[in-house]
Amino acid sequence: MNPASTPKDLESRPADTRVQPPMGGFAERDGGVAALGLEGVELGGGPPSPLYHGRTHDVLPPTTGGIITPAPLPTPTLSTARLRLRPFDDADADDLFALHSDPRVLRYWDAPPWNERGRAERFIAACRQMAEEGTGVRLAVDRAGDTAFIGWCSLNRWNPDHRSASLGYCFDRAAWGHGYATEAARAVLRWAFDTLDLNRVQAETDTRNVASARVLEKLGFVREGTLREDCVVDGEVSSSWVYGLIRREWRPAAEPPGDSPSR
Repeated sequence: MNPASTPKDLESRPADTRVQPPMGGFAERDGGVAALGLEGVELGGGPPSPLYHGRTHDVLPPTTGGIITPAPLPTPTLSTARLRLRPFDDADADDLFALHSDPRVLRYWDAPPWNERGRAERFIAACRQMAEEGTGVRLAVDRAGDTAFIGWCSLNRWNPDHRSASLGYCFDRAAWGHGYATEAARAVLRWAFDTLDLNRVQAETDTRNVASARVLEKLGFVREGTLREDCVVDGEVSSSWVYGLIRREWRPAAEPPGDSPSR
């Protein structure tokens, strides 16, 4: 069940593996897949889709159930032709709050927009905890040209026993329509498949967030099913598509200049 059905602080609930991007900027359902956004794709002449994919599950580090305690995961710094993905810093709190307090960006998120800055500080602390516990990594995304913060991308709920994890991302409205979500997510997936003994990545997205679904499909994800009416936020009921990407189906695009991990 998607935790979004009972909205709580993103930092206070276990991470899930659902990716539900809104038509505007971020994709991460409480299901835990990832926050990923559709690059502002216009659908039927309507407004661009939010660049996010996933449910709030990915916001919080998942619990290990007392069975296994994974080793810490060093948070990488990755560079692509247009982006730099790096560990979060305390100085990112204001930009992060602006991102998560935008109702259009969180249109298809499984929890309401933030209304107090302390949420950003707890989010950053949760990012560090996630890496320390070895359950995933969440990276801030900056444009390489002007170093402007435009969103984040994550690999969450890493389970070394099942060799599985969830993808998520969330992008500011100004970043929609430029292919940043696909570029950032591809870099994270390349790092994950190259670094971890990863076999499967899952993501969930709101069935209304067609743009985010397109991003997942461009990355090679396959739609595997529908979770019917799995989220209820402020009385609004929504369903989620479940996507999966298997190692043998992963086809990294030709690596453009500069699209490699920073050393």
